[in-house]
Amino acid sequence: MKRREFIAGLGGAAVTWPLAARAQQPALPVVGFLRDASLADAASLVTAFRQGLKEAGFVEGNNVAVELRSAEGHADRLPALAAELIQRPVAVLIGNTGAVRAAKGATATVPIVFVTGFDPVNDGLVASLNRPGGNVTGVTFIGALLGAKRLELLRQALPKGTIIGVLVNPANPETEADRKNVQAAAAATGQQLAIFDVNNAADIDAAFTAFAQHGVGAVMTGAGAFFFSNRKQIVALASRYRLPSSFDVRQAVDAGALMSYAPSIADAYRQAAIYVGRILKGEKPADLPVMQSTKFEFVINLKTAKALGLAIPPTLLALADEVIE
Repeated sequence: MKRREFIAGLGGAAVTWPLAARAQQPALPVVGFLRDASLADAASLVTAFRQGLKEAGFVEGNNVAVELRSAEGHADRLPALAAELIQRPVAVLIGNTGAVRAAKGATATVPIVFVTGFDPVNDGLVASLNRPGGNVTGVTFIGALLGAKRLELLRQALPKGTIIGVLVNPANPETEADRKNVQAAAAATGQQLAIFDVNNAADIDAAFTAFAQHGVGAVMTGAGAFFFSNRKQIVALASRYRLPSSFDVRQAVDAGALMSYAPSIADAYRQAAIYVGRILKGEKPADLPVMQSTKFEFVINLKTAKALGLAIPPTLLALADEVIE
């Protein structure tokens, strides 16, 4: 070979070697993020999740990829979405209660991390909190057990004899426990309730029309992702009908609801992401005890109270973790 041709040959090799090296680099591990409710209303949860991944040493696009999926309120779509992510394949799948049920039904090997407001043992997600077993673990913030507390806080802000309307979502498997919890608390105090089942936006509109017909003077929601995703519609209707409202998510108070008593769902997603990071580093879900979120917030919106002509008792204000003025 002539010297000029040899040098040219080396030049060609110098161009192709880096390309070949890049082609041989392993793909980033993929984390599947699945919700039954809309992602459009869960931006704060996704942000908290990414923050938790960062705390665990994983930055999206750098050493991990994240695939977001939502059933947009159609629970029947969850099995197909879960199967799609599992076949992707994902290294770990994280989701809320309905999403994790679908994922657990689709795989016994891919690690799954849940964020739930319900009891994961009663729901059959894990064998026990300390020893989850299998391929599932996560974070629970027991939001569904706080209905009685939310009812009591709302009652303290209202004139005596006010009928309280309660919105519950029958598609949520924990609704019956939530309903009984609130009904028992109401019966113990003589509080009159008007409970309506809602599954979609039209149901919510119809419920408020019924509230007006039944003389309802305030409204509170049950627990679950459905009410998180539909909080703006409910807050707007409560404002239109001049009804004080209580939610299980503080984001509703930011949107104009009167109050919320709730765990920090965003912090629960941050904690769950840390578990995802530990699994990506080699730990097994069966060895990671279910975390129980203990960060709760009572938030009152005084601007909304003033707009409704409602005087919040000083004793109730003193209980608040935050007052929006």
